Amino acid sequence: GMLEKKDGSIINMASVASSIKGAPNRCLYGSTKAAILGLTRAVAADYVSEGIRCNALCPGTILTPSIEQRMHDSGDYEKSRKEFLARQPIGRFASAEEVTGILIHLASDDSKFTTGTFQIVDGGWSL
Repeated sequence: GMLEKKDGSIINMASVASSIKGAPNRCLYGSTKAAILGLTRAVAADYVSEGIRCNALCPGTILTPSIEQRMHDSGDYEKSRKEFLARQPIGRFASAEEVTGILIHLASDDSKFTTGTFQIVDGGWSL
């Protein structure tokens, strides 16, 4: 494992929603994502001397089947979609492919000096 190799990268999935930027009606979700940020920093501090890095990805709104379902379940898909888009200064949702680059970077040897960070990929929502 990572400890034996004295090398490795852990990437935690957090969120911009509530953990970086306040979002209404997202108390439980935001609390758990904020806890992931605390865990990320703690693991990074505990294992940095073992050669193990730990970082977190904090994405904004990514157009996934889960988001599509939430918009449909709202009872007013178009209204829900407009509300989600309104919080995206870039004017659109992210695709899953748009966040894979940072994940590949964090998993690779190119990020050997990166640990304990929160990588925000949110189309400007947290500005």
